[in-house]
Amino acid sequence: AKAQATACAGNIRQLSLAWQLYADDHEDRLINNHGIDETRTFSPVRLAILTVSDTRTLENDVSGQTLADRVADAGHLLSARKIVKDDIRSIRHVIRDWANRTDVDAMITTGGTGLTGHDVTIEAVRPLFEKEIDGFGTLFHMVSFPKIGTSTIQSRATAGVMKGKYIFCLPGSPGACRDGWDLILKPQLDYTHKPCNFVEIMPRLEEHLQRKKG
Repeated sequence: AKAQATACAGNIRQLSLAWQLYADDHEDRLINNHGIDETRTFSPVRLAILTVSDTRTLENDVSGQTLADRVADAGHLLSARKIVKDDIRSIRHVIRDWANRTDVDAMITTGGTGLTGHDVTIEAVRPLFEKEIDGFGTLFHMVSFPKIGTSTIQSRATAGVMKGKYIFCLPGSPGACRDGWDLILKPQLDYTHKPCNFVEIMPRLEEHLQRKKG
């Protein structure tokens, strides 16, 4: 049994190393994917950032600041930024408020996606989803695995749609925020990214409501 466990651990390390080498060799493609549609003009997205933590303040919120800096650097607009404690009611209050604002197109939360008793972001946000973006968590694990190996399994990163707005839930570490933004959100929130992106379907997120009115 001990030999089998050792062999299994060795296989996992080899897989992690192989994927790391692949990711290093294909980093540009992972970030840029299939390239840019030069016939389109970049369209800024209005974003809100919510840090979920019992201990952080704006002065030491490295993860929230990491996202805020990247939002600005990418040419998007930061409409709101808040910090709330690990409390389901408090998290939902902010998300619902932002979902009703006309100056917010998408929300990013950081923190509270783990497995401990204090990690309740997913429990707070997932019931609010009208549709869940199932592939977001899968893709996050793919880009996270080369960096932290099997430890990525402890993250419950997810995303969904509520009232025509995107909600992306990232882990609380600065590294996870960098990976989530650089390798997933930055290209997908770029209207010029091809073959498809989140921005181009924003006007259609609530088309079912238009059909009902018709």
